[in-house]
Amino acid sequence: MTEIRVAIIGVGNCASALVQGVEYYKNAKEDETVPGLMHVNFGGYHVRDIKFVAAFEVDQRKIGRDLAEAIFAKPNCCAKFADVPCLGVKVLPGPILDGVAEHMKEPFNVYDEREIKPVNVSNVLKETGAEILINYLPVGSYNATRFYAQAALDAGCAFINCIPEFIASDPIWARKFEDKGLPVAGDDVKSQLGATILHRNLVKLCIDRGVLVDETYQLNIGGNTDFLNMTVEERLKTKRISKTEAVTSLVPYKLPTRIGPSDYVPFLGDKKICYITLKGRKFGNLPVTITAKLEVEDSPNSAGVVIDVIRAVKLALDRKIAGPLISISSYAFKHPPVQVPDSIAKEWVEEFIRGNRER
Repeated sequence: MTEIRVAIIGVGNCASALVQGVEYYKNAKEDETVPGLMHVNFGGYHVRDIKFVAAFEVDQRKIGRDLAEAIFAKPNCCAKFADVPCLGVKVLPGPILDGVAEHMKEPFNVYDEREIKPVNVSNVLKETGAEILINYLPVGSYNATRFYAQAALDAGCAFINCIPEFIASDPIWARKFEDKGLPVAGDDVKSQLGATILHRNLVKLCIDRGVLVDETYQLNIGGNTDFLNMTVEERLKTKRISKTEAVTSLVPYKLPTRIGPSDYVPFLGDKKICYITLKGRKFGNLPVTITAKLEVEDSPNSAGVVIDVIRAVKLALDRKIAGPLISISSYAFKHPPVQVPDSIAKEWVEEFIRGNRER
């Protein structure tokens, strides 16, 4: 099998966890079960087959540095769990657009457009031979996400949309990728064991056991720049839609739900703490209440999921499959084109790997 050439938008904590993870598992045995991956060998591709060839950023502390160094530059606070050697990939200035909210300009140390000019993204993708472009822009980057999605189309790149801006689940954008003969996966990546996946399974447990759910809510706090970015409500519209629909899609009736707010607590760093409460009625209309607390290192929680998505998208490229990838999107993302229970989505992915499912 050939290498998988990957470009990254946004060299933040999630990118740091992804790059470290590829290094960390590069020597994993193919018959080994490792935390966070569906398979070490995913349809013929090992983790070490992933090769990073380009990266785009707006933070002056990262631009011009090798990707292996940039992933540890401030304000990144992802735990260091692998020593990444020089990758020979210089981080390039990407367009700012709406990828940086006004209150994030200082934390992100954004470059001055009078002094630094953004690169032509589609040209860079072509020149580096990138096959897959991963979107790690901040939540609320409506225009920037669409700019990069179009750049991927222009360059002949597949697109993985890890944030809650709707591309794979938008019929118009889905058709654009289909017309270009390119796969797209998204939207809004789920963590390996995060707030959404835990909340979904608590709700599904109640539905499966005949408990009538009356109301549920989820509160999250964290200390990384993702949480700082989300302190401005106008950046959160699609995030709320994505997380809410991921939970309510499992319920066959209208369910009062509140997902959020997300609160920023600086000293938590990359730690995320989630509180979930669910109230319902069981036999005899008697009340039942479930409360749960989840505490995780936030950014590495999705890195293994993205490693699996990268390899699924590569299989789609190999097989000339175009448009939204239903199986891996349903399994790995909060707002996929098709919402199904996670157990069904997992089986769809296994069928896709075996070649028994078209997409």
